Amino acid sequence: MSLKGTKIILGITGSIAAYKSALLVRLLIKEGAEVKVIMTSLAKEFITPLTLATLSKNPILVDFFDPTNGNWNSHVDLGLWADAYLVAPATANTIGKMATGVADNLLLTTYLSAKCPVFVAPAMDLDMFAHPATQRNIETLKSIGNHIIEPTSGELASGLEGKGRMEEPEKIVQYLDDFFSPKPLLGKNILITAGPTYEKIDPVRFVGNYSTGKMGFALAEVCAKWGAQVCLITGPVQLRSMHSNIEQIDVESASEMFDVVTNRFYAMDGAILCAAVADFSPKEVAQNKLKREKEDLILELTPTQDIAAALGSMKMENQFLVGFALETNDEETNAINKMERKNLDFIVLNSLQDKGAGFGFDTNKICILHRLGKKIDFELKDKNTVAKDIVSEIIRII
Repeated sequence: MSLKGTKIILGITGSIAAYKSALLVRLLIKEGAEVKVIMTSLAKEFITPLTLATLSKNPILVDFFDPTNGNWNSHVDLGLWADAYLVAPATANTIGKMATGVADNLLLTTYLSAKCPVFVAPAMDLDMFAHPATQRNIETLKSIGNHIIEPTSGELASGLEGKGRMEEPEKIVQYLDDFFSPKPLLGKNILITAGPTYEKIDPVRFVGNYSTGKMGFALAEVCAKWGAQVCLITGPVQLRSMHSNIEQIDVESASEMFDVVTNRFYAMDGAILCAAVADFSPKEVAQNKLKREKEDLILELTPTQDIAAALGSMKMENQFLVGFALETNDEETNAINKMERKNLDFIVLNSLQDKGAGFGFDTNKICILHRLGKKIDFELKDKNTVAKDIVSEIIRII
């Protein structure tokens, strides 16, 4: 958790999207951050300070001083305390004041005093967001180092559809988490394959496997979070990559995946071949649905193009290549043979004998085998943690 121990000021302005700030505070606290909330007076009309104080476990700050006892809320001290200042939701009014240096409330004076990175999540109606004045103000904030968390498109409070919805709290927290994460892969371009391939028999049937793509997508997310630009080539899955550093390319068959992978590999620093690519494909594909006309149907299969072997022969000295082996017997022997035949730097071995590993699970148990005989065994873990283990091992060899 990159936000653990991080001190975050959350500035909440007078937008209907302020209701999302309760979840935002909760998620930040869950990530281990300490949160102090500053609200504008109008923000209190949309969500109560009591709710936010309960969730943040800190008093809510609105005015320059506490009228009940006269205690001064020092914007200077707040600006020095914070590791990050997040304004979410940020109205057009507050964005305009931030861009022009207006300091007529505690949220704005603290912004001008802040020494930390500032993140702004706009929330407003589509015409307000698109207005040249608003866009100019946003560009001004960017030019002086503020980080803009772009709003999304969808139904707005006005009932209109368009861009202006504040990004969802989960995405905002992910944005901050990515920002504070180490970036050991910054500047690297990594190709990752994921999911199954479907080899058509006829228009409605195919030869396939049970891969869900979860492991490959987890690897893509970790690489992107750690700074890499990722080309994710995936077979038919129900997942979508969400990170801005990930380019997702959808394919169906082994031949389609082969073409995209071999065309893209030249421009990459390396590849992680996690897809469960079919080894065989029907020799002929029926143009119409096959009917049950007799008891037996003989399906003739031919080998598909070997993606790992092709990349292994293409691999340059400055590129890395990592593969996967899912085995049911003679696991290590088969995996080592595959690694050597296909010129992999190391191979990740799964065994279907391990409970909770393999296709369809949210967990995995792996063993990493290196070319020089090094072997690393891992316990059963969730696939996101497994992805971090694999990518950490890649970082050690590049």
